Parts: sequence; structure tokens; C-alpha cells
Amino acid sequence: MIDWGRLPSLSALRAFCAFVQRGSVTEAGVALNVSHAAISQQLRSLEAHLGTPLFDRTSRALELTADGRDLARALEDGFGRIANGIEALAQADTQRPLNVACTPTFASAWLMPRLAAFQVEFPGIDMIVTPSPALTDPSPGAIDVAIRYGNGGWAGLESEPLMASPLVVVGAPSLFKGQIPENPKELIEYPWLEELGTTESTSWLATRGLVNARLKSRTEVPGNLMLDGARNGQGVAVSTRIAVAEDLASGRLIAVFEDRLDAGYHLVTRPGVHRAPLKAFMRWIRQAAAKT
Repeated sequence: MIDWGRLPSLSALRAFCAFVQRGSVTEAGVALNVSHAAISQQLRSLEAHLGTPLFDRTSRALELTADGRDLARALEDGFGRIANGIEALAQADTQRPLNVACTPTFASAWLMPRLAAFQVEFPGIDMIVTPSPALTDPSPGAIDVAIRYGNGGWAGLESEPLMASPLVVVGAPSLFKGQIPENPKELIEYPWLEELGTTESTSWLATRGLVNARLKSRTEVPGNLMLDGARNGQGVAVSTRIAVAEDLASGRLIAVFEDRLDAGYHLVTRPGVHRAPLKAFMRWIRQAAAKT
């Protein structure tokens, strides 16, 4: 076990190594971006701490004593191992695939159709898209960024708005047969499709006082299948407007109600410095969202 109390200060050891490598106090100061007087002070402090002379001062130029040469070899080995270890960690982190978490609906409806543009711009960045309705927190070595729907403010994480997108209740024209519901209560007469693991439809029904209402039927499926079912007239679904924008524009789906006008998607990351692949992705997705 290391006795930290007996070790000299790191700044003194760095000054000593810089002197050994550069051969003069002045050049050591240049290497560490400090004055030569600061280097001299650190060297004297190191000798005082160790209680042994590290330099032979009988000539004009400082020369290492036998103890000084022993210390120089030990520090060269130690700092070299540290430098190699840090470089290995940095390379491993850079080469690790970028992991993006989002809901299956967002992945299939918005992210995947645009992802080819990111891969063309950044061909050296491998990526994992983790589609899940669960709120997975970004963490070291796992999820780099989560794209979440809501109003922001997740505790212990950093979030920034990506794009606004209200909730919409949608259905196919064939489902409504020309009779578009005008009152939320009318929707309990239709089958409902819900995304596994999410509560958007339940929350929407609760805001309309229908949380305990008996729906005609309720089917839970993955997000992309939920929208496929809605397009085929199999039921009503609650989605974000972004996810069904093309369906609404083409007439495949009809938005019968709209809610949470102030909500939207956010980029959620852990506090701290972002690695290079994440920085590139964040810049790219901000630009892509601005064009939506």
C-alpha cells in the first residue's frame, strides 16, 4: 500500500523529470510553462523533502548525484506507465461505439431515416442505437446520450431541448369512416394501440377524465408496430407529432386531438466532458433537428 504522506508533491516530481529530460532549469520551465525560478524552487523543495542531495552543485551546471539518477530512472518508468495507460484508455474510449438511447417510435420514424447522413459525414464513428421505452440514464461505458420526450429537468443529468413536438391522438381515415370524434369521450368506443412500456395514452386519458373508462380494447405493441397498426386502421394511438408528421401530411393518419404543446424531445447526457464521437453526434443532430 502506498504511504501518500511520504511522497513529495507531484509538481516537484514533474519539475525534476522536466529538468532531467530537458537538461536545464530554463528549458524545464518552458516545458511546464512556468518560470525557471519556479523550477529551481521545486527542485530545492524536493531535495528538502527527501533529505538527500539530488544535484552536484560544485560546477556551474547542475549534475545529478547517484541518488538523483536513481530517482530519475524510477520517475521515468512511473510517468511512462501513467502516460501509456492514459493513452490506452483514451484510444479505447474513442473507438468504443457511440450508444444512443431513444424510444422505438422515435428511432424508426425520425432517427433512422436521417442516420445515413451522419454516417456519411462521420464514417469513422461506429454507433449503437438502443431503442427502448424505458428511461435509461447515460453512464460511463454504456449509454452516451438519451433522446427523451418531456419538458426536461431530469435529476442528476444534463438536458437540452432538441425539438418541440406536441402529443397527438391519431387514427386512420378507415377507422373513423368519415365521422371524426369531436369529444375525447367518443374515443372509448374505438380500439387503442399503446407502445409497450410507455404511458402516453394513459396520461392523455387521465387529463381528459377517462383514466377509468372502459375502452373497446387495448393492445400493447412495440412503438413501430403501434404506428403500423394505426396506419392500417387497427386502432387509435397517441404519438408525438414529429413521429407521424409524414403520415399526417399524406393523409394516412388523422390527428383528432393535440396536447402538451410545450413538450418535446431533449438530448440527455451525464455531467462532465463529452468524448469526441458524442460531440460530433450532438452537433449533427442539432443541425438535423433544426431542418425538421
